[in-house]
Amino acid sequence: MPEPIKKSEFPVTRFAPSPTGRLHIGHAIAAREAFRFARDCGGKCLLRIEDIDQTRCKPEFEAGIYEDLNWLGFDWPEPVRRQSDHFDDYTRALGELREKGLVYRSFLTRKALNADLDERGVGESPAGERPYPGPGIPMSADEEEMRGGRGDSFAWRLSLSACRDYLGAAFDDLSFVEEGSGVMAGEIKAHPEWLGDVVLARKDTPTSYHLAVTHDDALQGISHVVRGRDLYFSTHIHVLLQRLFGWPTPVYRHHGLILDTDGKKFSKSDRSRTLESLREEGVRPEQIFRDWTLQ
Repeated sequence: MPEPIKKSEFPVTRFAPSPTGRLHIGHAIAAREAFRFARDCGGKCLLRIEDIDQTRCKPEFEAGIYEDLNWLGFDWPEPVRRQSDHFDDYTRALGELREKGLVYRSFLTRKALNADLDERGVGESPAGERPYPGPGIPMSADEEEMRGGRGDSFAWRLSLSACRDYLGAAFDDLSFVEEGSGVMAGEIKAHPEWLGDVVLARKDTPTSYHLAVTHDDALQGISHVVRGRDLYFSTHIHVLLQRLFGWPTPVYRHHGLILDTDGKKFSKSDRSRTLESLREEGVRPEQIFRDWTLQ
């Protein structure tokens, strides 16, 4: 398990892309925010490859990350942590939560999950999605053993009700420091219930983003997390996981996003906006940083 984050005179942050496609304009600006923060504070920015999705992540896309970041003029300390090389770490972390009774196996399909939420009248939370509040009637041990024995697909979900019992009053005191601007600045009360009983792993996938990212932030001594506003609500679950494992909570800086003309985030499927394509057109990195601003 990771050691707690050690206090450092200089901040440590990270840029952590997933190699599921070529980097685009939005990634370039996000990388600039992380690397610039580290530079301005006299700290360092690590590069992490978050490739837990072994279906979508490809070696050629990982190679493209290094190519694009080098072209943008960034450098980083070695070695680079590749999450797929450390699945055993996440399995051990999940095992700790299992031993504490804080996770459970859920065999719900997406269709069955939506039907359950409909029946129980669960609406959208401020996070913009319908959070799963856990099973109304817990599955019996016999049924769980039977379904597991016949090979049914399942997900390991974090039980918020069990977490509340485990932490007691501390569950309602969860918070993090946000160094953003406007209404998001200052100490923020965490609301993990906005995301509900999130998936931490699946039958054939040893970890989810939530578990892997909090584990690695603690392991690598990340003192400041600089990432896009689209991940702001994930932080509310991450703070809970950090408390459950006894890991310190970094300071968070959720910056704005680069949006297209329709007000949507850029997609890796839009090749015209990838850094590779722009480079082939003769665009220079300084043009990207000058012409595109966060919203």
